[in-house]
Amino acid sequence: MQFEVWAPEAERMTLHCAGAAHALERDPARAGWWTGGAEAGDGTRYGFAVDDGPVLPDPRSRRQPDGPDGLSAVVDHGRYAWRAEWAGRGLPGAVLYELHVGTYTPEGTLDAAAARLEHLVELGVTHVELMPLCPFPGRHGWGYEGVSLWAVHEPYGGPEALKRFVDRAHELGLGVVLDVVHNHLGPSGNYLPAFGPYFTDTHHTPWGSAVNLDAPGSDEVRAYFLGSALAWLRDYRIDGLRLDAVHALADTRACHFLEELSTAVDALAEEVGRPLFLIAESDLNDPRVITSRAEGGLGVHAQWNDDFHHAVHTALTGEDQGYYADFARAPLAAVAKTLTGGFFHDGTYSSFRGRGHGRPLDRTRVSAHRLLGYSQTHDQVGNRALGDRLSMSLSPGLLACAAALTVTGPFTPMLFMGEEWAAGTPWQFFTDHTDPELAEAVRRGRRREFAAHGWAEEDVPDPQDPATRDRSCLDWSEPEGGHHARVLDWYRRLIALRHAYADLSDPDLSDVKVAFDEEARWLAFRRGDVRVALNVGKESAAVPLGTRSVRVLAAWEPVDGPGEDGLLHLPGESCVVLLQQ
Repeated sequence: MQFEVWAPEAERMTLHCAGAAHALERDPARAGWWTGGAEAGDGTRYGFAVDDGPVLPDPRSRRQPDGPDGLSAVVDHGRYAWRAEWAGRGLPGAVLYELHVGTYTPEGTLDAAAARLEHLVELGVTHVELMPLCPFPGRHGWGYEGVSLWAVHEPYGGPEALKRFVDRAHELGLGVVLDVVHNHLGPSGNYLPAFGPYFTDTHHTPWGSAVNLDAPGSDEVRAYFLGSALAWLRDYRIDGLRLDAVHALADTRACHFLEELSTAVDALAEEVGRPLFLIAESDLNDPRVITSRAEGGLGVHAQWNDDFHHAVHTALTGEDQGYYADFARAPLAAVAKTLTGGFFHDGTYSSFRGRGHGRPLDRTRVSAHRLLGYSQTHDQVGNRALGDRLSMSLSPGLLACAAALTVTGPFTPMLFMGEEWAAGTPWQFFTDHTDPELAEAVRRGRRREFAAHGWAEEDVPDPQDPATRDRSCLDWSEPEGGHHARVLDWYRRLIALRHAYADLSDPDLSDVKVAFDEEARWLAFRRGDVRVALNVGKESAAVPLGTRSVRVLAAWEPVDGPGEDGLLHLPGESCVVLLQQ
């Protein structure tokens, strides 16, 4: 078997494979690359030594059986016999479900998660979005400090388990999206600097030196991240990638890394004959991210829309701290602006940032499905001190309003696992660092962060305590009764309506019409013949529909149609979906 590694500054490279050492030779055709052969097959352990240094895992390792610090293992992707005949499932018309493998079930494995996929089919979602799967220290964590960007976290089940998960999802008609992190690698188990200039001090990020996308040596570094992204889509038959915090990808080159990546993904889609897509997490509010390359954009197919989340969150909770402040001044107006324009900050002043922020979307060029809408995510729940979900502070009626805005709104809906039944379990920040100093630094840093906002340190959960992860696991007995079952039924009905009525997946943002009353606390919007009305206040509200020719498709509380005056009397903390006759 042939092995290769990029190490441009090395004087010597040695392959250690199955207990034997093999000197590698420079590749005359590729500067900085070393190659050599050794007897190996699926599962064979190996590593590389740079200039007689310690044996390190392969930067392009396909498997890390003993974790980030151990030897790599050969993976023969051809050994897996795929069962599902899968033509792919694109993003238009999709409903996504964000899932963390380690807490979706108590077992915390890909196989255990696969056994629960029928629940998502019954719910009506179309795609499962898996949080990061690359190896990280210990057993439990969020996954955003991963290393070995071709490999699957072994405690989740490793490469074969991911293939079984994807295969099962495809058999059930579900697409699979994977969250990948290109903006940094974990502090533990990151051996890339020993091999080459994977990082640069030209730019700095919240995690330290930036990934080298534009400094000397960056051609191969970009190829490293491109190769990893394409491997998930090709070798594991993943349908799309969610790109973590693309605003932290510092790149001054004329062809931005995201443009290069979207070009490569579109080419692979043509090659494999199924739709593939990229979803960015972007803090920029820059339409160029999701504008096609032909029109001068970067060609990413969609992005998360935090502005929609912030507007909905403030309208329902009344919170006004931090980045919620601008939205909380007139929360229903903020919801209305995002429903019709996508971004709230589209060049307006952001008090949180102390400057103007964003740029308007051209609604004639950017389809609404290119923005993901959500009322909860792992970030927006887990980055709270106690990891408390909306269900821990809002009434079931207000949760129903959040669902109505998310599922019947113009954007591609995304749910966070457990949201669909108003899960009573928190989702907290947890780690399992094996380095005692790093573990203590994370513990102190987390508590210090929230102490600055008035929290007592002892009230902030210890990320390293196994109980913090255990508390964050979903309780699968909850959906069987009480308000949990009622909320679950509501989500199922709304998603079914979205699939049944073409107006609810119309990508034209300019066709969304909104009316609201901040004081009376109601908001109504129209999408073609479908009308949605919400009352987020405690008292009954009279919502002027201007017509009596409607029928109720779904209502959280029993409601009569509008009277002779065209007023719909909507109970407090409730919502209704109507069809124009």
